[in-house]
Amino acid sequence: MNINKINISKEKLDLNISFYFFLKHLVKSKMTENHIFKLIQILSRKVDYLDINSLESFRKELGKSEDRLREYDNLITALDVDLVDVFLFALRLYQIKGLLLAEAKIGYIAKSNELSKYNLLSLKYDKNSLFAPYSMRVNGALLSLIFFERLENKQTNLLSIASENLLNELSQDACLLKLKGIEANQIFMLMFSESINQAITSYSGYNYEDRILKVLVGIGIPENDIKKIHDDNDKSTEYDFFFILNGKTFGISAKKTLRERYKQFIKTSLTSNIDVSIEITLGLDLNEEKAKIIRSHNTIIFVSDEIYQSRLFLQEMEGIYSASELTIDTLKKLSSINSTVGQSNL
Repeated sequence: MNINKINISKEKLDLNISFYFFLKHLVKSKMTENHIFKLIQILSRKVDYLDINSLESFRKELGKSEDRLREYDNLITALDVDLVDVFLFALRLYQIKGLLLAEAKIGYIAKSNELSKYNLLSLKYDKNSLFAPYSMRVNGALLSLIFFERLENKQTNLLSIASENLLNELSQDACLLKLKGIEANQIFMLMFSESINQAITSYSGYNYEDRILKVLVGIGIPENDIKKIHDDNDKSTEYDFFFILNGKTFGISAKKTLRERYKQFIKTSLTSNIDVSIEITLGLDLNEEKAKIIRSHNTIIFVSDEIYQSRLFLQEMEGIYSASELTIDTLKKLSSINSTVGQSNL
């Protein structure tokens, strides 16, 4: 069976590369709304040449930011009279990028707000915290698709009445440039997805260790009293959380999944002077054999409520608790049980 080769003409490729270049460097320039408005005014004049003098004069209004000036120079260097319509389209899209990004964030924030209903150390929290960043990406992609479909169909009643003129201009540009070969949605999404990724980073939630720290502080362990240390007698053993409660030392290891790491407790139990050794894990791979090995070496186990409730052997084994039982009272009870090797010199 013969498959026709996919062919993109050089003209179409070059045009879309220029479009992406303009979008990319406009974002990097961080020009203000006023800057963009003035630049649109300059480039919208009906002349058949590039008004270099006006563009040079405008450059003086950009301030002293070296980054902004460098990105502006990059934009103007790449611009010629045949690309003015493409650049104007990019400028107008840059104006509404913030609105689309805000819409994409709303879905992410709504998904993130659901997390407050779950225990920080539960499987439900873990699953939903993994899905939250994808909600912004998917929401952003779908918003972009719908936005450009409506522009091309001249449906400009998307935002407020005050925005209608801008959207009408965008709609006209989108239709005309589509005839020239611009794939607006696909190229816009290249830039838009980068902005979404940056937003996700700034909105990023707690990782597993952060969540455990939040729980410990929430139950009454002062954050300043919690340290991350290596065992005095075995430097290969690291405690993600170390603190003293009721005169007893607590060493906590935090691992979502145990894999082969559970074997470390054999060596640690023979060398460590920690009074209360604790392993906190989601418990997905915690089978009965692993649980017995960990417990036989005096380490207390806390697992997610869902795993604890679904595995009877965990409920029947002494020294294993559900995550919701990680309270100050439980820790105080553990500190009163003489189940460890001795006093710590840490």
